[in-house]
Amino acid sequence: MTVATTIPELPAAAPTDSDAVRASLTAPDRFEELFTRHAPAIFRFVAARVGVSAAEDIVAETFATAFRRRAKFDLAVSSARPWLYGIAANRLHKHRDAEQRWLERQLLDRGDRYRDDGPGIDDRLDAARLAPQLAAALLTLSVGERDVLLLFALEDFSGDEIAVALGIRPGTARSRLSRGRAQLRALLEHQLDEGAIHD
Repeated sequence: MTVATTIPELPAAAPTDSDAVRASLTAPDRFEELFTRHAPAIFRFVAARVGVSAAEDIVAETFATAFRRRAKFDLAVSSARPWLYGIAANRLHKHRDAEQRWLERQLLDRGDRYRDDGPGIDDRLDAARLAPQLAAALLTLSVGERDVLLLFALEDFSGDEIAVALGIRPGTARSRLSRGRAQLRALLEHQLDEGAIHD
């Protein structure tokens, strides 16, 4: 007597970024999958550096550039995240003046936007009060240090992901991150001490 057995079908693996890029070489509409998957996070990252209106243009430029260069994407890499952030970082370099103006505007923000007393208001007020000091400290970093530090802090990139995104060696990424963090910490401590003296 034989017992018929059925092997349950495993669900198909979700398509990776490299699958979408590969497919887009013959079906360009498939590239939209990358936009849907990554554009919101890249927009938040860019907007934190240059503001919302400039970020819209930079994100559009980022994906237009990625689409044009998609044939050069390494299809052995499943995630396009570092590649896309690297393009965004290069686009940001062309908008240094916008980033400078945005950070300088943050220097004028004293955290009086928050009038409510809802949950988390203390944390939001602390963050808002620190924004001018943080902006001033970020302006003192080199562009390379700022790129590395913000990919790490805002996007939780690993050292290897930062290196891939920016086209630098992992050791260089780690060195810039260490130097940038130390410089930022020292500047913030100094500015907060100065603020305590003047209060």
